[in-house]
Amino acid sequence: MQKVLIVGATSAIAEQAARLYAARGASLVLTGRQAERLQAVAADLKLRGAAVVDTAVLDIDDLPAHARVVEQAWKAGAVDVVLVAAGTLPDQAACEASVMLTVKEFNTNGLSVIALLTLVAQRMQAGGAIAVISSVAGDRGRQSNYVYGSAKAALSAFLSGLRQRLAKSGVAVVTIKPGFVDTPMTRAFKKGALWASPQAVGRGIVRAVDRRRDVVYLPWFWWGIMFIINHVPEAIFKRAKL
Repeated sequence: MQKVLIVGATSAIAEQAARLYAARGASLVLTGRQAERLQAVAADLKLRGAAVVDTAVLDIDDLPAHARVVEQAWKAGAVDVVLVAAGTLPDQAACEASVMLTVKEFNTNGLSVIALLTLVAQRMQAGGAIAVISSVAGDRGRQSNYVYGSAKAALSAFLSGLRQRLAKSGVAVVTIKPGFVDTPMTRAFKKGALWASPQAVGRGIVRAVDRRRDVVYLPWFWWGIMFIINHVPEAIFKRAKL
């Protein structure tokens, strides 16, 4: 029986991935900031076939709480898959006006996740997998969301190094780079053809973990989009509205 720890389990994408693991009869450990919402998700996953569902309230920015949650997750045996889906989508303009908000958002989307992964990596055993939701925004800083993008860039770089280190131990590290996803976090955005559903991205995450991929763009076409954006000369890029 597979044991899966999902950090940020109340997010739309993570919940969809969790449903797929539940349907397999996996044992789940879920964390989230809101206890009531976390319990609702846990109850739903039990109905969907999860063998066991444990929960732990966790704010990813609460660094001292990380060790407690990791200890709880591993208490009844090794964890096979860790999926980290914690994060926020900051207001770029508000960050530009506030040093404290900029630092807070960078911590939430970058440093706090890195801190948790440092503890998780110490526990993983051969055959296990760590999957982390980064973002296409981390591939190149853009004026519309560079605080968020820079945090995700730091996270992606950390995952690259962690993947190289843990490969020798038989542990896969999967960097998930979604593009636009229609979730409650993006409700204010105008949607278009490039937007994906949480269900599609959740399926993509589970498939990538099963295949022990290194880096995956979801949906797949974002690889091509970001390849083009990454190769736009800086002189032209500075004049673009992205």
